[in-house]
Amino acid sequence: MVLKGAAAGAAALGAVSGTGATLPRETSPVRPEDEAYWARIAAQYEVTSEVTNFENGYWGLMARPVLEAFKRHTDYVNRQNSWYARRQFYKDIEPIRARLAAFLGAGEDEIVFTRGATEALQAILRGYNGLKPGDAVMYADIDYDSIQTAMETLALRNQCRVVRLEAPEPAEFDEILDFYEAALDANPDVKLLLLTHISHRNGLRVPVREITALARERGVDCIVDAAHSWGQTTFTVDDLGADFAGFNLHKWMGAPLGAGLMYIRRSRLEAISPDISELPEGVGGIQNRVHTGTTNFATFLTLGDALDFHLEIGPENKAARLAHLRNLWVREVRTIPGLDILTADDPRVHAGITSFRLAGHAGARANQAIVEHLIDRHGIFTTHRTGLARGACVRITPALYNSADDCTRLAAALVETAEAFRS
Repeated sequence: MVLKGAAAGAAALGAVSGTGATLPRETSPVRPEDEAYWARIAAQYEVTSEVTNFENGYWGLMARPVLEAFKRHTDYVNRQNSWYARRQFYKDIEPIRARLAAFLGAGEDEIVFTRGATEALQAILRGYNGLKPGDAVMYADIDYDSIQTAMETLALRNQCRVVRLEAPEPAEFDEILDFYEAALDANPDVKLLLLTHISHRNGLRVPVREITALARERGVDCIVDAAHSWGQTTFTVDDLGADFAGFNLHKWMGAPLGAGLMYIRRSRLEAISPDISELPEGVGGIQNRVHTGTTNFATFLTLGDALDFHLEIGPENKAARLAHLRNLWVREVRTIPGLDILTADDPRVHAGITSFRLAGHAGARANQAIVEHLIDRHGIFTTHRTGLARGACVRITPALYNSADDCTRLAAALVETAEAFRS
């Protein structure tokens, strides 16, 4: 009788976990400027009224249906405890993992869950065994801080040289390609290249597929940081062209905090050694390349619900809306003297994120002051980013709950701010 009750509970959980075989899809395009439609989507998010939030790059809010599902999963897991976790969880999570693999265009044996893109990328770099003394690794200033450090550590351990690049800013599509091609040609000893699909610093969208093709011709492996691109743009792993990648689900896919994916192309699995806590060299699957310990079961059970909501809106519609929100404020301020927009307007090189820098204000403290000014004077929340060769900047990151009016207010605030900080 106990077993029957447990089975019934698991069946009920599966019914709300997004484990169904049919993927709901938005079949009709929605205009990105259709404010009435997007207001209905925005109403699905419970957002603070303290500020107008344009700092949505840290992580993404769960929409109300996803949040409610997360609460249900949390209650269920808490109530069932290890009785559920040890006997049923992995049966419930596998259909969800299969759906996400299909959506990403990957094989089920090519992805494994992590707690975020950073954990995925670090696991890949820890296990990468394709370097020897005298080789080199390459990364750019637009790449994520901790992954830059991981590249440095990997190089040190393998007695390799480090090539640090300063990406052009702002850069057109062909300019980025030429930049990476020239860097690879100038450094023939490079064997591993880090590429960030969308930079968390300035929002630059890097033409990863074209660059990975250039790298492959030269015998260079690429590891792709897709932390900010999956869900903000539309693509499959084949569109990236890389053999190794890390993804977030809690940023632009709208899942609970603490969810990511690691991808290793099936044919390249042996290039990544098993985790130190796992099986010996040459044994096991992708799950043996990372060890996370106990994770939040409810978070991963909610991934199917997050995917359902993402598909209900339509990935193309969502990407177009985010880019539209970016364009609304950028077009209003691009000609302001002394205010530099750090991404070009070609849609191939940006998505929703874009940063700006005020002339004469390249330091971290100066940009922190700009962030505080926008809060105090205009009630608009942003964040400053450091690490770019040309200096710190302020990042603007809209979300689906932001409106066209929000962007108009932001543009007006930036006009005033540029004048207030003019040197």
